[in-house]
Amino acid sequence: MVIMYTLEEIQKRINNVQDLHSIVRTMKVLASISIRQYEKAVESLVDYARTTEMALQVTLRNRAALVEAKTKQVERLYGVIVIGSDQGMCGQFNEQIASYTLKRLDNMGIPKQRRSVFVLGSRAASRLESMGQPVDHFLPVPSSVEGIRPTVQDLLWQIDRWLEEENRDTMYIFHNRLISSSQSRPRTTRFWPIDPDDFRFLEKKAWPTNNVPTYSMPWQDLFSAIIRQYLYVALSRSLAESLASENTNRLLSMQVAERNIEEKITEFNNIYHQQRQNSITSELLDVVSGFEILMKDDQK
Repeated sequence: MVIMYTLEEIQKRINNVQDLHSIVRTMKVLASISIRQYEKAVESLVDYARTTEMALQVTLRNRAALVEAKTKQVERLYGVIVIGSDQGMCGQFNEQIASYTLKRLDNMGIPKQRRSVFVLGSRAASRLESMGQPVDHFLPVPSSVEGIRPTVQDLLWQIDRWLEEENRDTMYIFHNRLISSSQSRPRTTRFWPIDPDDFRFLEKKAWPTNNVPTYSMPWQDLFSAIIRQYLYVALSRSLAESLASENTNRLLSMQVAERNIEEKITEFNNIYHQQRQNSITSELLDVVSGFEILMKDDQK
């Protein structure tokens, strides 16, 4: 069934699609800018992590046994942080991380009753709940690089609460991260308890200068402060990587939407020109028909 539109209706549809096209192009630009900002944040956090690692290298000299004794705990209750998004138009971003998280938790043998799930992003939270996973805590995702720091501070507060009030001794973070300019993949990181094996290499690693730094404050206080910075870097980096991945997915979605809209504009323009040509032809035929009738009347 072919639906015929008037020229005014077609022109209105063209205007509406062109307005949508402008919105999509604006969203593409914003997503591109955001991607670069979050990528720069990740690069900065890599340097921050290297500095923290060097601090650990100093504090862990001849202290490995003590660290191991402090960090080995019996795994009983689990804290889970999932990073998704609040905004849509980012493809399968939230579905991907939600499905991956639940599959990984099940594969690790962590029952639902022992999980406390903290989600960043309302869409990811809704997706998890629709899949049968209750969400215990929720925060919005920061909308800029400047918002990462206060969000991580809230996460650190939640980690303290898990440790001190709920005795949760094992914590994981799940987030999407870019593996190429057009593809992201979910990642799992266990950030608590601190695994001494992760820092074994620091004991034998050469210091970059001839003077090895020392410290005068109590070792336990210094180590605790550095570990907190270590957690801060890990959470910040995960959040920045997720935001870069989210905006990359959004950019790709907008590129697909832009192509579809451009095709629709071309289609409507063709319909408009065809309809206009038909209208002109019809008017010319009316004129010719009227002229022929007048000529016949004159001949009579």
